[in-house]
Amino acid sequence: MTREMLFAGFGGQGLLFSGKVVAYKGLIEDKNVSWLPSYGPEMRGGTANCSVIVSDDPVGAPIISNPDILVAMNLPSLDKYESEVKKGGIIFVDSSLIERKVTRDDIDVYYIPATRLAEENGAPTLANMILVGKLLKVIGEYDEEHVQKALGKCISARHADLLSLNLKCMEIGRDYE
Repeated sequence: MTREMLFAGFGGQGLLFSGKVVAYKGLIEDKNVSWLPSYGPEMRGGTANCSVIVSDDPVGAPIISNPDILVAMNLPSLDKYESEVKKGGIIFVDSSLIERKVTRDDIDVYYIPATRLAEENGAPTLANMILVGKLLKVIGEYDEEHVQKALGKCISARHADLLSLNLKCMEIGRDYE
């Protein structure tokens, strides 16, 4: 099985980190992975996206033209990538920041008010992790032990105190209905 995922939004929303967590989780599970970040020169506030491939087979190239899964954290990203998602794919929308609905009817869509949920839970910068928690739950790959190990690998020693808050946000996403 191969999953091609695109995390897209503004710089500073933690999209590259989200992709890294998903990629590390794949590594922990002995999968083949590719993680390819892309961001504009503005850093915070500019465009940012991250392509992640997790596969049972070797990954030939890190470029994703038609993702199976799109995580859209801003309207320009949804506008740009909605049409690229494969038929039968999944889009996760931060409905706190994106008011419009997805126009396609050949994909599954999940509207999660991730930014609002993050703010309400004292973690205003972790909306990305709420979306990752929901994504992993929807695709049937939320394994608490592997999630915790992946977060442990991705969170720097300087921010080790944020491990439990990141995990809490992933659980909020996992449990959001």
